[in-house]
Amino acid sequence: MATKIDAYHCTECGWTSVRWVGRCGECQTWGSVVERDAPKLSQVSAATPAQAAIPIGEVDIEAARRTLTGIGELDRVLGGGLVPGAVVLLAGEPGVGKSTLLLEVAAHWARSGQTTLYVSGEESAPQVRLRAERTHAVADKLYLAAETDLGTVLGHIEQTAPSLLVVDSVQTIGTADADGSPGGVSQVREVTGALVRVAKRRGMAVVIVGHITKDGQVAGPRFLEHLVDVVLSFEGDRHSGFRMVRANKNRFGPADEVGCFEMGEHGIIEVPDPSGLFTSGHEEPAPGTCVTVTREGSRCMLAEVQSLVASVTAEIPPRRVTHGVDGSRVAMILAVLQRRAHFGLPRHDVYVSTVGGARILDPAADLALAIAIASAGLDEGCHRKVVALGEIGLAGDLRRVPGLEQRVGEAARLGFDLALVPAGNRDPNSRLPRMHGLKVVEVATVAEALSALGLRRNRTASTHETAAVPT
Repeated sequence: MATKIDAYHCTECGWTSVRWVGRCGECQTWGSVVERDAPKLSQVSAATPAQAAIPIGEVDIEAARRTLTGIGELDRVLGGGLVPGAVVLLAGEPGVGKSTLLLEVAAHWARSGQTTLYVSGEESAPQVRLRAERTHAVADKLYLAAETDLGTVLGHIEQTAPSLLVVDSVQTIGTADADGSPGGVSQVREVTGALVRVAKRRGMAVVIVGHITKDGQVAGPRFLEHLVDVVLSFEGDRHSGFRMVRANKNRFGPADEVGCFEMGEHGIIEVPDPSGLFTSGHEEPAPGTCVTVTREGSRCMLAEVQSLVASVTAEIPPRRVTHGVDGSRVAMILAVLQRRAHFGLPRHDVYVSTVGGARILDPAADLALAIAIASAGLDEGCHRKVVALGEIGLAGDLRRVPGLEQRVGEAARLGFDLALVPAGNRDPNSRLPRMHGLKVVEVATVAEALSALGLRRNRTASTHETAAVPT
């Protein structure tokens, strides 16, 4: 008897397989591979709707008014609070503080007079109570249930009728109506779908805790992020107390905001002004350091980059080590410095890092990286408090930076003397430099920026170091 070679296929792209797999080998979609000869649904007949459609202008907007969580930084990320019926997915590494943050959110919600249900599938009720005592998160209207069965969780919802439900975590909740063990594709699909349905029906806000993979992605099927209304990621270095909540998806507000927190002995503490956390605080700028201003949503934050350059003694390739910045971006900046600014480091190890565990992805930090590397190569520091802003092109030019006025204003507020910005990027009518005593210098290229700070090698030395590179 002939063997079927295409018994399974992907409903998204049509990819075929001889056996079932959880993830499509073509489009990488989770849970889309089904049996080709599986029974198809019969044609659905039209049904009379229970409620007729109405003009959008007549919809009661009061039913979707936001409610503040009581934690300002989280409300900032959510866009002003939780919307009734919204389902929020909070993902993060183990131990980053997801449970601690949500327990405080639940306590604030309960203290405002609203019923809150906290469902813990990973810890027992006494363990959660211990953490609540430590973080002062005990409230009268905060109900706690340690359950891992979906049916029992739904029963608790019917009994307590909460306006906020916290589920920690979705991978630990299971149901007998779906195949597999808790945390599997079918189980997560059924559990999340049931929670979304009950949230919309009751107008109850739901916050679901999710795990992440070693690659930093939300664990489980990809469609999980499409089912929920808001996807938040909780980031932070376990060796540092600083934490950031970042919005990756938000149907009710901006999807690029961040909230800043600090993990303390008694729980999560808000950090409304985080600029000082990412700078070293030196009175005099040290060699190999430069400060930039990154932008996360509508928030501007100072970040300091540091570099160390050491000559290579043995005949081994030089090392390029980075922490907190993109290694490929640093390699590109080194190439631009060598070819466009005649500042090559072909026989030197280059180490680049950020201060305070910051992770810089903003291209506007390119100029600060170049200045820090050049300063480390010369072992000379700038004699003024300088902030550098500008994206570097392969031609050595500096490109425009969005939100320049807000960035410069943040630097001026914190007492910087000089700001290097791309030429033609500043509003000529801006009064920020004159109001705060900050001098703004426009530079068109990386070479001009280094010259403005006195960080140029003499032509002979630079030519000698780059002679091996063909022109």
